Amino acid sequence: MQHIRKGSWSIALVCVLLGFMIAVQCKTTSSRDASVSLQRVEDLSARLAETEKERDQLKDALRAAQQDGGAAGDETVRMRAGLTALTGPGVIVRLDDSSVKAKKGEDPNLYLIHDDDLLKVINELRAAGAEAISINGQRLVGTSEIRCAGPTLSVNNVRSAPPFEVRAIGDQTSLSQALKMRGGVAETLKVWGIQLEIESSDDVYIPPYEGALSYTYAHETEKKEAAK
Repeated sequence: MQHIRKGSWSIALVCVLLGFMIAVQCKTTSSRDASVSLQRVEDLSARLAETEKERDQLKDALRAAQQDGGAAGDETVRMRAGLTALTGPGVIVRLDDSSVKAKKGEDPNLYLIHDDDLLKVINELRAAGAEAISINGQRLVGTSEIRCAGPTLSVNNVRSAPPFEVRAIGDQTSLSQALKMRGGVAETLKVWGIQLEIESSDDVYIPPYEGALSYTYAHETEKKEAAK
């Protein structure tokens, strides 16, 4: 009986010791976990602060880029719309009526410059990559007209008489060759004695368009597929 009691006390003591050790272990583990969690929170907080800082910097950079790009974009649009004066390499084409007198029975109009003659010159220059064109100081834009108006030609509703001076900015060689090619506009006009001179220049000045810019019937809309 006494032996059993001693064994019970031994078991009880062992259980107490085990309980104490488990409690200490749990406390240590909890402290370690709490320390690790706290460290993680601190790390995440630091990373979050750094990310927010980078985000703000990127926002500022994007805003600045948009402002710069917007200004540059507006200027490009104005240039393409013909609203700014331009200068650059290109050609100056001078055209004048023929000095040859019409023969008896011939139409004298064949020896005069007409709107379709100028249109041929303009089309060849554009096809050759002309970036800007003017006729007698009138900048050509999308709404410009070239038409006969009695003995004169009308460009942007401004009348002018020959000689005509066509200025074009672009690659000098390409522009010149486009007009001089075999069977081209220069060769065709020469048949009737119409004078056409081409001068290459490194400093061709073209004035801005100064006409009205208004749309009465056209309105901006979303892009749609073109009808075939």
